[in-house]
Amino acid sequence: MMNDPTPPSREAATRSDRDIPFIEVCDVRKSYDAVHALGGVDFQLKPGEVVGLVGHNGAGKSTLMNVLAGTVERSSGDFHLGGDRIGSWSAASAQQAGLRCIFQELSLCTNLTSAENTRIVHRPLRGIGWRRRARQVIGPVLNEIFPGNGIDLDRKVADLPIGERQMVEIARAFTQTDIALRCVILDEPTSALGHEATEQLLAHIRRAAGRGIACILITHRLNEILAVCDRTVVMVDGKVVAQQPTAGLSRSALVELMGSIERPRERTAGKVASVAAPVIRHAGRDAADLAIEVGKGEIIGFAGLDGHGQRERLRAMFQAVRGQRQALPGAYVAGDRGSEGVFSLWSIADNLTIRSLNALTRGGLISGTASRKLAGSWSDRLKVKAPSIDTPILSLSGGNQQKVLFARALASDAQVIFLDDPMRGVDVGTKQEVYRLIRSEAERGRSFVWYSTELEELTNCERIYVFREGRAATSLVGDAIETGRILQASFGGENV
Repeated sequence: MMNDPTPPSREAATRSDRDIPFIEVCDVRKSYDAVHALGGVDFQLKPGEVVGLVGHNGAGKSTLMNVLAGTVERSSGDFHLGGDRIGSWSAASAQQAGLRCIFQELSLCTNLTSAENTRIVHRPLRGIGWRRRARQVIGPVLNEIFPGNGIDLDRKVADLPIGERQMVEIARAFTQTDIALRCVILDEPTSALGHEATEQLLAHIRRAAGRGIACILITHRLNEILAVCDRTVVMVDGKVVAQQPTAGLSRSALVELMGSIERPRERTAGKVASVAAPVIRHAGRDAADLAIEVGKGEIIGFAGLDGHGQRERLRAMFQAVRGQRQALPGAYVAGDRGSEGVFSLWSIADNLTIRSLNALTRGGLISGTASRKLAGSWSDRLKVKAPSIDTPILSLSGGNQQKVLFARALASDAQVIFLDDPMRGVDVGTKQEVYRLIRSEAERGRSFVWYSTELEELTNCERIYVFREGRAATSLVGDAIETGRILQASFGGENV
């Protein structure tokens, strides 16, 4: 519950509402036993301001946002709302204050419809006909943010693709009934969205800011920060280390503020569109659907607008490989780690080694020594930030959980690794390390089939297939892999 607000001072009363921070925290700290997630953070957000929050995985970004959203109780520190000091602060308090949060791990109830999920955050939606009124609340907002989305509001969330789930989660956060919306926290909101939906959301954030709604944007896609944010805040190891106006800030300068140097990719030359002896050849469903060919040591990419059949083709290819596992072992890195990736009650070590149990078996029993050695080695290589490999995986940040899933695949005997948008929620420095690791493994003969919603990632591939309307419609090779051509092919352009 919120404390009763004290009357504002004479000085505060003379300042305009836009000058008084909607929310402000001073020297906020949060510890989980020996782990210090926040080490004394000062942060403020004014009405109508869009602030970008960046930093490596485990920097404390999500913890700070959970403190602001009331879902995590701070260990110490001052909290102010509209200039008034607040004692205890909860999710209910935040809701009453008009603050919403879009969490990195989607919070929708999958057994309910989009309309029914809207009822959860709006108490006035009750009584006879509440489902109809719930549709009338979320429907227009969903269409305003994502025109042409085509989402059935009466369909259970479990039956929606992850991209559509993300759209519903975002739209729900921007809905209003009896409480005016004051602030929306967006934690990796575009991680499951395609290019078009991402552009639509960024445009809506600016429109919302124009109406006085403050937004906090957490994303590892730095171009999004530069595109919409008024101010950028950088966190490292649970502390704010830099903040400055975004105007005039370059991508390279922002990367340097995070303490990471991003190096350009060295493109592998000499690859051709046709593979002489592919290790995989997966036929399309008709003449308009290209056959997917994957050679030994190749990195093949899937591109196109999200929801145009990339994930379905990726899964179909993985299932085909798994059916002949003895000849060609494969591994799959899920993008939706919450429902398909992590074993939530297990440790880092158990999650990482589950794919390698056959190789770790000695005399019919799993070798604990070999298992811990494998987990420790790959955890170090992927720089998983945790006290030990025995740490429960759910205590890690989302990006570090994703590193564990990636390490699981690389630590296995898989010769073909299928990547379903695996860099969701992973910081820019780690991405560069993973890209180098993928290329290193490809040089050793491993093949990768990689679906990504980030166009820049696709430049790591030798060949990409651009999907449109459920089919692999276009193939781009080598230097032809660039953003303009990908977008043109995605929307049906012919001159690619």
